[in-house]
Amino acid sequence: MKKVMLKTTLSLAVALASSQLFASGFALNEQSVSGMGTGFAGRSSSADDASTVYGNPAGMARLEGQQITGGVAAIDASSDISDTSGRSSGSNKGDMVPFTGVPFGFYTNKLNDQWAVGFGVYAPFGLVTDYENNFQGRAFGSKSEVKVITFQPTISYAFNDKVSIGFGPTINRIAGTLESEPSLQALVPGSGDNKIKVKGDDTAVGFNAGILVQATDTTRVGLTYHSKVKYKLKGHTEVSPGAGVPSTVLANRRYDASLKVDTPESWDLSVTQDLSDVWKLYAGATWTRWSRLKDITVENEGVTAGGGIAAPGMVGTIKEDQNWHDTWAYAVGTSYKVHPQWTLRTGLTFDQSPTNNTDRSPRIPTGDRVIFSLGAGYEVMPNMTIDVAYSYLKEESVKVSRTNALGQSYNAKYENSANGFGLGLTYRF
Repeated sequence: MKKVMLKTTLSLAVALASSQLFASGFALNEQSVSGMGTGFAGRSSSADDASTVYGNPAGMARLEGQQITGGVAAIDASSDISDTSGRSSGSNKGDMVPFTGVPFGFYTNKLNDQWAVGFGVYAPFGLVTDYENNFQGRAFGSKSEVKVITFQPTISYAFNDKVSIGFGPTINRIAGTLESEPSLQALVPGSGDNKIKVKGDDTAVGFNAGILVQATDTTRVGLTYHSKVKYKLKGHTEVSPGAGVPSTVLANRRYDASLKVDTPESWDLSVTQDLSDVWKLYAGATWTRWSRLKDITVENEGVTAGGGIAAPGMVGTIKEDQNWHDTWAYAVGTSYKVHPQWTLRTGLTFDQSPTNNTDRSPRIPTGDRVIFSLGAGYEVMPNMTIDVAYSYLKEESVKVSRTNALGQSYNAKYENSANGFGLGLTYRF
């Protein structure tokens, strides 16, 4: 029984990988509404506002005076789940991602012709998934909430009017609550679902760095590196037995728990091309090292409550393979200044999924996706701009096929899509 319980806990932990976000794996792209309008093409070369603190810190050298950029992006996702089999009962509504907001804020200050400073607060990774109470695949994950908040002080230096560099350490806070509901029906006929709940958090440090080159009078090239961040979440695992499960088989328990997770490094290379005084063309490619997620290991130890068969002082280490692979995302976009106060934007993005057909689960039912974006910027006054954006994401259909140590299985076909909305404001002074 000890192995069964730990295996269930581990299956819960893989919720750190999410579906239906606007970047692959469990990454978030929503740190800029102006960038969202072009599908994040040109993210490391555009330097349009203070969100360049994240997009490319070297871009701060191009911004005059002081600027504040803030806003929020909202994600409305849906899934069509079909061809299901496995657990004998349950529903498959697919509405597991609630309407979710992702806020951000940035500040830059150009001190002189060479130096600029700034900082940003944003969410680089995160997820919220919450299946219905009677979800058929609840043994493999019923609810997940993971948030990463990053604070980034930043500095940039311009060698001349052609080349600048930037660097910023990142202070990252991760916290999560994860749940699943396995059943001991095979061992205890007539028993109800058990609930497994894991909570943990950690703080870790990384960095972002970039270079920006004005290659010609009309061509700008940027390269940005976002480092990996190593976390060791510490918290606890709570086990609540379902109705009809004797305490001699499984009792209420609370275990100290830890989980190591590395968020991956990435490189973004992009180009901004001025076609005329009113037209701009953007292109970019992003490589992310998701292959770092070969497996997930959960360690449980230290019984602090309850009885049952698991002995106090129990220590368990279980490993589950993920075998993610590195991904590429490609984007093209354009902007058109239809009026001195109005700028229209559009973009198209192709983004690979890091998952594979063998290890995919209801926590990560994600495939390759295509994203179409529209946006607009309105200069309310000479020192204030409002940006809006809309994105539509459509994923290829994928299959999930999972079996746990209790002999339970879940098989399904997922077809995912999402709508994204962004509202931002930039103030210059």
